[in-house]
Amino acid sequence: MDVVEKVISGKRISEEGALKLLESCDLVTLGQLANFVRNKKHPEKEVTFVIDRNINYTNVCTCKCRFCAFYRDKEAADAYVIDRETLKQKIQETIDLGGTAILIQGGLHPDLGIEFYEDMLRFIKSEFPQIHIHGFSAPEIVHISRVSNLSIEEVIRRLKEAGLGSIPGGGAEILTDRVREKIAPNKAKTKEWLEVHRIAHKLGLRTTATMMFGSIDTDEDIVEHLRVLRELQDETGGFTAFIPWSYQPDNTELGKEVKEKASGERYLRVLAVSRIYLDNFDNVQASWVTQGGKMAQVALKFGANDFGSLMIEENVVAAAGVKFRLPLTEIIRLIKDAGYIPVQRDTLYRKLMFY
Repeated sequence: MDVVEKVISGKRISEEGALKLLESCDLVTLGQLANFVRNKKHPEKEVTFVIDRNINYTNVCTCKCRFCAFYRDKEAADAYVIDRETLKQKIQETIDLGGTAILIQGGLHPDLGIEFYEDMLRFIKSEFPQIHIHGFSAPEIVHISRVSNLSIEEVIRRLKEAGLGSIPGGGAEILTDRVREKIAPNKAKTKEWLEVHRIAHKLGLRTTATMMFGSIDTDEDIVEHLRVLRELQDETGGFTAFIPWSYQPDNTELGKEVKEKASGERYLRVLAVSRIYLDNFDNVQASWVTQGGKMAQVALKFGANDFGSLMIEENVVAAAGVKFRLPLTEIIRLIKDAGYIPVQRDTLYRKLMFY
């Protein structure tokens, strides 16, 4: 049975099959296959999105990833750690705009131990008990465990007790150490990233998974990334969604070597293969933040069933020179024009409101 027949008959495809689709399937057929899988999983013709805000609590980072334009040294003039008043103001604005969650992430600050994070979470929850906190990527959690001399499990347990609601999939980039060594040598390794998510799932926290492709990765690297995610999802079932996006080279060190952005065609190809291969993931997100609204709309026919976040604030991708912004009315229009019903959801994919 060839790989196309396998997809249509609902059978799981292998890594070889995924590679074949990525390398040689024509784009229209690939889109049709991914759309077929998407519609089987979500026959109700709905596209979900969340209203939340990215809050970066610090831009100080010892990791210095070569693809990042956001980080600063501790001594830099524009280095910061967020103060309580600013944090409070940002969350209040989010709630006023109908937001249900904040995504809180920062750099790997050398001086902040677990108490800083616990205090921040407790402060947020005491001021805004209704807000869901989606926070701290796997590399941040690994970093907190090292600075605080605690196990990963103890860190996650304590953060959860202080108010953490779920963990984002950031810091995955490409989950092969060959690529990680070259683009982010100081960052958590593949095994560590997976272990953080495994432990979070065990402790009852849901997480997302991401992939940043289009730097120095090959088709084989992309399929390997998908393989380790599917394997962990088989084991735990703890991932809510998969979000692939393309590397943005502007203003980054790596951008001196890798100047070309992945094309729209490449983005759709990777998205479609991800939807087909990750048969145990319920949701796949379109990335309008890196692709813009029109391409994200096309992505809805290439396997995506979720439009991601309204994202009241976003700083990291913007630092790399990409500043797509979409108001709520435009997200709703794009979803409707693509033939779907827009549905606001929360971070855990519970439906809140139909438009």
